Amino acid sequence: MALASLIMLVPVVLVTSFLSGIFGMAGGLLLLWFLFLVAPASTAIAVHGIIQMVSNGSRAWLSRRYLDLKILAIVSLGLLLAMGCLFAVQYSPNKAIALMVIGLLPLLLWIPASWLTFDASRPSHAFACGLISGALTVMVGSAGPLIDLFFIRTKLDRRVVIATKATIQVVAHFTKVVFYINAALMLDAMGWTTVALCIPAAFLGAWLGKFVLDRMSDLQFRSWTRMIVTCIGFAYFVQGTSAVLSA
Repeated sequence: MALASLIMLVPVVLVTSFLSGIFGMAGGLLLLWFLFLVAPASTAIAVHGIIQMVSNGSRAWLSRRYLDLKILAIVSLGLLLAMGCLFAVQYSPNKAIALMVIGLLPLLLWIPASWLTFDASRPSHAFACGLISGALTVMVGSAGPLIDLFFIRTKLDRRVVIATKATIQVVAHFTKVVFYINAALMLDAMGWTTVALCIPAAFLGAWLGKFVLDRMSDLQFRSWTRMIVTCIGFAYFVQGTSAVLSA
């Protein structure tokens, strides 16, 4: 990554972690979009994974008393199985396709509940969530909107949703860092220094976001999440389509 991009990364992480602290995933999508602009796909996904492990880990720790361990365990099994399958076929990412796929994911949040209802509190649904989101996390770098589909229509308290989703995403980001470890190791000293500076920025953003989350209602949380993530997804899709057409 260029020096200018590295300098911009720390404030970008602070802002995106703040958004993630409120909505659970919007910030992570914005951060990945920025990284795709300034780095090759595999490097962008690896760096995103390292930073998001801290950001999501911060949210998970701050909300740890609301964590649903049963859901976490079942989803994690699916995540690990998905990573193993992609490792076996030696998958390699394509940036344009990744942008388009991520751009389409928010559409899932607008599917009427009567058409397709997922509930992460049901074991079979939790395993499917882990398997599908694990595959997408490794393949395109993010699966936040898909994970949200399994939570947004549950009867879980918003704080349980944030805590459990954040911990699931820690596991998901860990799997993609392991998958792209060679790309991560290619960072130079300046790159690793910047990533290190992003860690406290990620924690601070998550901590600030929690104050806003605590003052929101469950209805506000769910409605704002869908609108913001959909807008971000539209930007992804436009950029991905442009990249495919210009190739």
